[in-house]
Order: sequence, then C-alpha cells, then structure tokens
Amino acid sequence: MQQYILSKKNVITVISGLLIVLGFFSHFVLENVGLSEWSLIIASVFGIMPIAIQAFQAMKVKVISIDVLVSIAAIGALFIQNYEESAIVTFLFLFGHYLEQRTLNQTRSAIKELTEMAPESALKQMDNGEFEEVEVDDIDEGDILLVKTGAKVPVDGIVLTGEGHINEASITGEAVPVNKQADAEVFAGTILENGTIQIRADRVGEDTTFGKIIELVEEAQDSKSEAERFIDRFSKYYTPAVLVLAIVVWAFSQNIELAITILVLGCPGALVIGVPVSNVAGIGNGARNGVLLKGSEVIQDFSNVDTIVFDKTGTLTVGNPTVAATELYEKDSAETLGYLASVERESDHPLAKAVLNQIGETNFYPVEGTEVVKGGGIVSSVAGHRVAVGNVALMEKENVTLSKKVQKDVKRFEQQGNSLVLTAVDGELKVLMGIRDQVRPGVKANLQELKDLGVKNLVVLSGDNQGTVDVVAGELGLTEAHGHMLPEDKSAYIGKLQQRGQIVAFVGDGVNDSPSLALADIGIAMGSGTDVAIETSDVVLMNSNFSNLPHALGLVKATANNMKQNIVISIGVVLVLLTSVFFSEWMNMSIGMLVHEGSILVVIFNGMRLMKYKLEGRKEQKEVSAPAEKVKIS
Repeated sequence: MQQYILSKKNVITVISGLLIVLGFFSHFVLENVGLSEWSLIIASVFGIMPIAIQAFQAMKVKVISIDVLVSIAAIGALFIQNYEESAIVTFLFLFGHYLEQRTLNQTRSAIKELTEMAPESALKQMDNGEFEEVEVDDIDEGDILLVKTGAKVPVDGIVLTGEGHINEASITGEAVPVNKQADAEVFAGTILENGTIQIRADRVGEDTTFGKIIELVEEAQDSKSEAERFIDRFSKYYTPAVLVLAIVVWAFSQNIELAITILVLGCPGALVIGVPVSNVAGIGNGARNGVLLKGSEVIQDFSNVDTIVFDKTGTLTVGNPTVAATELYEKDSAETLGYLASVERESDHPLAKAVLNQIGETNFYPVEGTEVVKGGGIVSSVAGHRVAVGNVALMEKENVTLSKKVQKDVKRFEQQGNSLVLTAVDGELKVLMGIRDQVRPGVKANLQELKDLGVKNLVVLSGDNQGTVDVVAGELGLTEAHGHMLPEDKSAYIGKLQQRGQIVAFVGDGVNDSPSLALADIGIAMGSGTDVAIETSDVVLMNSNFSNLPHALGLVKATANNMKQNIVISIGVVLVLLTSVFFSEWMNMSIGMLVHEGSILVVIFNGMRLMKYKLEGRKEQKEVSAPAEKVKIS
C-alpha cells in the first residue's frame, strides 16, 4: 500500500491542488464554510499520506528528514483546526518535490546504447580456407577475419591484406576516414566505408578498445553518486532543533497550541519551494536558449567549474572537412578545375568530397586509366591529359617540379593544419588546396566569455595529430593542447586534473567521448552528437551551438546564487517568526501564516527572475559556416 501511494504522488499533488482551489472558491465565492473546510481537510489528508510514509521510512533508518517536520507540522495544523495551513504546506512540499524530480529523472541508457553498437558477428576463416559467419564471442586471438564494405570491424587487430577507408569516429572521434593498408592497426566498432580487408585478431571481447570504452563508462557512472538534496542535509540539523524546541516549550508551558504553533511557524515552506523554483526557472531558461541541464545537482557542480576540457572535432571545429585555402598557379584555371573535379568525382574519399563542394558547378570530362597510388593519390587520363591529384609524395613520383613559391605555400598550408591536395596536369603543378576541419565561427569569443566567467583552464584533447591540435589551440588561445589521444587517454587525463583538485567539465560529441563525459564533474554534449554521448552527459548544447556554452555557465552561476538567496530568505523568515513568538506580543498564528505565504511568494518571484536571464553584455549570436579563405592566383 505504501509503494502504491508513493507511486501516485504526482496524482495526489494534482488532487490536493484542485481541492485547495475548491476550498478557497467555496469560502470566498460560494460562502460555503462547510464545503471549504471539508475540501481543505481532504486535501490535507491526501497531501500528508505520501509525506508521512516517507517520514516513517526515514525514521526506520534513524534519519530525521524534513518529511518528519512537514508531517508533524501538517498534522499539528489539522489538530488546531488550521486547515488552510496544513493543506498548503503539504501541497507546496509535494509540488516542489515534483518540480525537482522532473528534471532528475533523465534516462541513462548509455551502456545499453554502447552494447547495441558493438559488433555481433564476423566472417572467420575456417580450416578449409573458407570464411563463415560466426558470433563475435567465438573469435579467438590469432583468428583471420574478413571485413567487407559497410561492415563493422569485429575486433582489434592488424590488416593482413587488402585496403580501404575506415571511419574511426567511434574510437578517435575524427570525422575523416583513415586509409588502412597491410600492417595497419584497426579497432573493434569502427566501420569499413569502402574496400575489403583481411585482419588478424589481436584483442577480442572486453579487451578491445571499444570494450574498454564500455567499461570506462560503467566505472565512471558508478563513481558518480547522486548528490544529496541540500534541504535534506539542512534538515539533518534543523528538523531535530525545531522538534526539540517545540517539546521544550510544551514541557515548560504545557501549552500544546503554542508548541504546535512553533512547529507550524518553524516549517520552512519557502525553503521547500524556493530551491526547486530556482532550479526549475534556471532549467527553463536553459531550455529556451538551447541548453538542457539534467537535474538540480548539475547546476551547483557546473557553477563551480574551473577547468573545461574540449574534444576537438565536432566541438571546437565544425566536424566536416572543407577547403580552407586554395592557390592557383595559372590565370585561367576553369579547365584545370574541371579536370580535378572529374577525377575526384570517381572517389568517395572525404577530401574528394570537400574538393567537389569547393569547385561547385563545372564541366566534367571523361576519365580513363585511373591508377590509385597507395599513400599518394590518383593518376588518371582526362581529355588526353595526364592528371595527378594527391600529396607532395605523388608529385615527386610524377616528377612534377615544385618551385620555391610552391614549396613555401605547401609549408604555410601545413603549418595551418591543412591536409594537402595538389593537382598537376602533364607534369606541371596547377592547383594547391588546403583542406581542414574549420574552427567553429565565434568560438574564440565564446572561450573568452568562459574566461571572464571564471574558468581558469581551457584544454583540448584530440585523437588528431599534434600539429593540427596545436594549430587549433594557438588560434583559440587555449591553455593546453594534447593530440594522439584515445578514449582511455582522455579519461585518464581528466582523472589527473581531478586529483589536482580541479573541478572539470568535459565537452564532446562522440561515442569515444562517453567515458570522459561520464567521468568529468560535468559532462557537456553537443546536441548533434551521438545518443550515447548525450545520455552520458549532464548538460546538452542543443543543435550543437557552441555559443550556448557561455550562456549555460553564466546561467548556472546565477541560478546557484539565486538558490542561496532563497535559502537565506526562507531561513531568515523562519528565524524572525520563531523569535517573534517569544519576544513580541503581536506575533500569532494568523500573522505567522501571512508572513509564511508572503515569503513563499517572494522566493517564487525571485526564482522566476531567472527566466529572463541573459549573459551580461552579450549580443545575440548565430552560428554560420566559416567561409573558405579567398582564392589566390599566383
């Protein structure tokens, strides 16, 4: 029966509220005192039931919670026939609990999502040399496996034969698929986007990198216990004090009404509603401004953050490689760009797609005799011309002379963190393109806002090469930058920061970010990221709008301060009321009730101010795609 009543707590809250409305309507409009009193009595009884059950359960484990105080005060108010107070106190307590729990009951199904993403089967080479589909659990170290286009790599291993591009976003978080050839390392859970490869299984099951990601998320989530509600911590001392005070007063005065009055006046009604109102108002503001805050405990922890760690791809950068800069080494380049587009149209490599997007509409030519040069690029015959598209190594192999000007441009592009695509026609270099994942527009200004809000350390961790990471860090003025980091490296680094006493927030968007999101004091996920990252996080930036992050931090700081203000108001009112009972002649139950209700309105209005919160001095920002650097003709 107890569990049934507790499970219907929200329904009871609604019924209690409706009965209170009916009671006051009957009293002031219908002038039916009998109906009014019975409505408030029934509302009180309904409201007291779940609170009393919780109080009883707390007492069983020797905890004097605020439920105990509210139960005694409400029953006392009924005893002295103050039905309005008993009904209102219980309703406000239940409603405040509902508001808070609504934000705390976020599903955390990250483990389930990760498990579903893990490969379930693989093509294993049998004794007769044929490949047969088997369960992943039936794979042992040393087995030879076949992976076809579109399939998931089932284990960590080494490529024996074949070639293809693998999307390693689930492990490294990088958007650009990586070319894999013989002797290259591959990871379980990654996807072969094109090609066919045979691999030797080196690590299987829980020992794979993907298996370790799942394990890290489990450990991190287990280490993050639910924050104890502030009101319960406060009531550990406050509730017994009020009870003792009431008992002492009754013992000396033998005035039961005075003792109950102390309990009623000592019941912190404003405190019951004040904290949830602040939290819910802050959460509501965040929701309207593209920030999802998962629970009231997040607000307090986030407001104290002094270090923010960022994943690079998809967080500080757009997550989609584009042509950042172009050098043309001829005045009329339309025909050459047509040759280039014709060659790249034959490829599904992400860099090729970036080139095609940059060139746009052009004339396409028939392509013949395409030759893929491993680790270099493509050589084709286009409209009777030999066209080579690839890196510097391919140009050297094709005996293409790179002038000092070109060499200088190549060095400059590389220093800017670009991947290079050079195009030569009949042995003469015509085009140089630099392709990179663009930094999000406005990120530098947003990072400065974070510093202004008190964040001392801004760190980037990425699976990308150190040179590219350093370029991004230098451009954005970050405190630290670390590249070549796998998921376990990132979470280990966060652990070190926490050991130094830093309060760490981590911002990311991929499955690989899940361990770090769960381990950090505050995990912040970009809204367009994976479901796992979003579920594991404490804060979500909807639509992946990075400019919402400073607003989120400013909002939680304002909310935390607002909550403290409401606590001071609530406790201050109670102290004044209790003091007035003993040291004044004007204080009575009616005045005390009026002040109580007034304090409740004050904390509600104070909390609602957060609904209009805006980061001071900020203009509305809209993210737009960063334009590529203006094309230069040499």
